[in-house]
Amino acid sequence: MGVSKAHIDHGYCASDIFGILGLNPSTYYHRTAREGIERSYRGGRPVPGYSFNIKGEKVFDGQTEEYIMELIEGEGFGYGYYKLHIILERRYGLIINPKKVYRLCKRLGILKPQRQRNARHPRCIARNREITGSNQLWEVDIKYGYITGEDRFFYILSFLDVFDRNIVDYHIGLNCTGQDAVFTLKNALEHRNIGCGGASPVIRSDNGPQFVSHVFEDACIELGLEHERIPVKTPNKNAHIESFHRILEDDCLGINEFESYSKAYMAVLDFMDFYNHIRIHSATEYLPPQEYYSAVADGSIKPTVVRV
Repeated sequence: MGVSKAHIDHGYCASDIFGILGLNPSTYYHRTAREGIERSYRGGRPVPGYSFNIKGEKVFDGQTEEYIMELIEGEGFGYGYYKLHIILERRYGLIINPKKVYRLCKRLGILKPQRQRNARHPRCIARNREITGSNQLWEVDIKYGYITGEDRFFYILSFLDVFDRNIVDYHIGLNCTGQDAVFTLKNALEHRNIGCGGASPVIRSDNGPQFVSHVFEDACIELGLEHERIPVKTPNKNAHIESFHRILEDDCLGINEFESYSKAYMAVLDFMDFYNHIRIHSATEYLPPQEYYSAVADGSIKPTVVRV
C-alpha cells in the first residue's frame, strides 16, 4: 500500500500503479479513507462564492440569492432555474451559468417542486406609518463586505430603530441564515428590554432569503412581532437602513482593504460603536443615536414624528 501511494503522490497514473500491484482501486481508496489519508484529488474546482458581472466586478452569491428572491416575489414565481439564469444575465448583467443558478435555488429551497407548496406565511406588505418614539419600527437588512486578503465576502445584518437611528443589534459573519437573523433579533429585543406580550416594534425587511424563511417568520409569530416586507424594487420603503449602509460603505468598508476576516470583523465592530455613540445625525438633533435615545426617554428632548 505504501509503495502505491508514494508513486501516486509523485504523479504516476493511479490506474497503472493499481495494475502493476494487482490492487483493486476501490480497496485502495477505501483503506486510505479509513486511515485518514486525504486524497489529493477531490474532483471539480472549489466553489468561489461569487460571480462576475459584465463590468468585471465580483458579485457575492448572497447578493445573487437576493436577486433571485426579488424575481420570484415580483414576477417569476413560475420560472424555473434556467429562465431565472436568463433574467439574471439580462437585468443584472451577471455572468452566470444555469448550473450555478440551480445550485443557488436548491440552497434557497425554491426549486419548482418546493415553490408549488402553499405559503405558510402570507406576505404582509409594508404600509405608510407615523413613528413617534423608539421601538415602534425597526428596519433590517444585510450589507456585504469584501475581504481582499482572503478573496471572499462576509455578511453584516443590522436592526435599525427608525426613530432614534440606533443599530440596536447586528450580526457579522461569513454566513448569514434565517437562524442568525432570529438570534440577532432576540438579542436586540433583550437590549431594549422588550418582552413577549408588551409593546413591540414592527419589523420591516426586504424579500431576502433570510427574512422570507420559515424560521424567521415563525420566530416573529412566537415573539408576537408584526413582520412586514417591502414590495420588490422599492428600497425607499427601507430608506433608513439603506442610508446607514451608505454610511457604513463610505466610512468603513469602502476605505479599507481587509487582509483577513478577523480584521474586517474588528473594523466593523469599532464602526458600530462609533456610529451609535459618537457620530452625530441630523435626524437626531445632531446628537449620536444612543444619546438621542436616552434624551427622549428622560424627557429632555421632545420627540419628533418620523413618516415612513
